[in-house]
Amino acid sequence: MKKIIFLLYLIITACSSNSEIKPQVIAYYAGDEQSIEKFDLTGVDQVIYSFLHLKGNELAIDNDKDSLTLVNIVNQKKNYPNLKVLVSLGGWGGCETCSEVFSSQANRIAFAKSTARIIDSYKADGIDLDWEYPAISGYPEHKYQTEDRENFTDLVVQLRKYMRKGDILSFAAGASSRFIENSIEWDKVMPLVDNVNLMTYDFYGSGSTKTGHHTALSDNEFQKRSAASSINALIEKGVDPKQIFIGGAFYIKTFKNVANINRGLNQNADWNRSYNQINFEEIRSNFDFYWDDQAQAPFAYDSVNKIFATFDDHQSIKLKSQYALEHELGGIMFWQLMNDKKQNGLLKTMVHEIKGSE
Repeated sequence: MKKIIFLLYLIITACSSNSEIKPQVIAYYAGDEQSIEKFDLTGVDQVIYSFLHLKGNELAIDNDKDSLTLVNIVNQKKNYPNLKVLVSLGGWGGCETCSEVFSSQANRIAFAKSTARIIDSYKADGIDLDWEYPAISGYPEHKYQTEDRENFTDLVVQLRKYMRKGDILSFAAGASSRFIENSIEWDKVMPLVDNVNLMTYDFYGSGSTKTGHHTALSDNEFQKRSAASSINALIEKGVDPKQIFIGGAFYIKTFKNVANINRGLNQNADWNRSYNQINFEEIRSNFDFYWDDQAQAPFAYDSVNKIFATFDDHQSIKLKSQYALEHELGGIMFWQLMNDKKQNGLLKTMVHEIKGSE
């Protein structure tokens, strides 16, 4: 027992030195093999390829196309020597068997070993776990159980055991009190991981019956869910701010049947659809654009068609980046690169604010 405790101590001390980490920019990427070459990755510290999935109890590349894409992402390190490339497990709807598979330690060990093999064989730099969600409901009809919380902890322990020294281990976290209170043993997990990518978006979505800011930086008088409140909740759990990455959303959410009151904000509504940042250009002309000083978030309203839109823009990304710097967070991450413009997109604003002259 003493040997186990000592081994855990060594793992913890090896992975918890975050004091000299400079603020970073992390990009999720769910694109194809060639598109990654069209983006300027200057100032980007990590690209997380999304997503890989479980095959039985092992991490697996789904097909040859995914394999070629991962190879070409890793190849970008030739042009950007400081770039790290991670693979990601799961995503929304991509972790159907996670609860069942990870309920067995033998399966958790098999997964950790397979992850280490993939990272090594593709010359990648680590893994980001995007299990949505341990111990609480996530994607409809996907299994979850209370034991997921402890099983997630041991999954992290096993990954650290079998991954190479220096490999990056992170996870995506829901920015809800339900997730923060029930999904993760923060005191046990955070010393073993490099960072948590806090998904400070999707505060409003397909299940909402009113309009609001889906990726607000701060609270306002009717909305108490925001990036700032979620980050503060993690810090209250004892999480080192340097391990927290605030999240940016490179996509727009829209709602229909919204009354022309208060510019459509905080009104009864029906879900409409999402748009990628680049595709929103197709319908921008129908909207009037506004800014919420309290939430520090933009929104738009189409009074003709009675459609409300919520999103991040250059100003909100600038403020989120400044928040990360002022509160000494690990940095900022976003979903996802393929949604951005190839030139002068939100990424450029993000990098400028976090890295200065880059």
